[in-house]
Amino acid sequence: MQRLGRSWQRAGARVGLVPTMGCLHDAHLSLVRRARRAVGPRGRVVVSIYVNPTQFAPGEDFARYPRDLARDCGLCRAAGVDVIFAPSDRQMYARGADGDFSTFVSEESLARGMEGAARPTHFRGVTTVVAKLFHLVQPEVAIFGAKDYQQAAIIKRMVRDLNFPVKIIVAPIRRERDGLAMSSRNRYLTGDLRRQAVVLWQALQRARAAVRPPGKTIPAARLKAALRRFIARTPAARLDYMEFFDPATLTPVAKVRRGVHLALAVFVGGTRLIDNTRL
Repeated sequence: MQRLGRSWQRAGARVGLVPTMGCLHDAHLSLVRRARRAVGPRGRVVVSIYVNPTQFAPGEDFARYPRDLARDCGLCRAAGVDVIFAPSDRQMYARGADGDFSTFVSEESLARGMEGAARPTHFRGVTTVVAKLFHLVQPEVAIFGAKDYQQAAIIKRMVRDLNFPVKIIVAPIRRERDGLAMSSRNRYLTGDLRRQAVVLWQALQRARAAVRPPGKTIPAARLKAALRRFIARTPAARLDYMEFFDPATLTPVAKVRRGVHLALAVFVGGTRLIDNTRL
């Protein structure tokens, strides 16, 4: 992969990377389309498919995370992807006579709250594997989805701080007709759980409505309490975290107004879902 990426660079072809963990859906394919627009018809679009073990903590769903490489390859071919990079764990995390893989990339500021607090080792795994993918694929541009808002901010910071020659594009969230953000984990939602999962979108909409009047300001603690009560009325839903924050710095805010960002994580049954929106 690295030799191929370098050969494209020497030939003057722009390279776009869409990092995924597979089990592709239309939100992923929208990232592929965005990558194609960025590199042009003569550029190269690479989709990486790798369920990265270092971003899962013990007890999370690494073993059962949905995998369907044959289906993913068919979708990528139909979408005009040039190369699918699907490495093995042995290739990504080398073990040799001198010891196991022991070098990691950590962002120490933006990763502290929200997902970083709920899943303390998660972002170290994300930044490490993305840094490796950047070295291997040699992209000029990489496309990430806004559903993982904090992740995208951290990747941008890593690129800035470590001087990666990669432009990061964050594409809008893609939603189902009822508002649920598209996610590979939605496959876990069986029976009535799928209907109840819409509570995340409904909570975001309630927050947006609360600050819609121009100049409206609400204490964050009060709005959080109201949204917690609303989510609790959904039988299968259990709030993991909710945060109102500055969209540039990810710093929590005490007062909520238009322009503030809201992110939340909710367990629906045994499935953990995340979502976010700008108010």
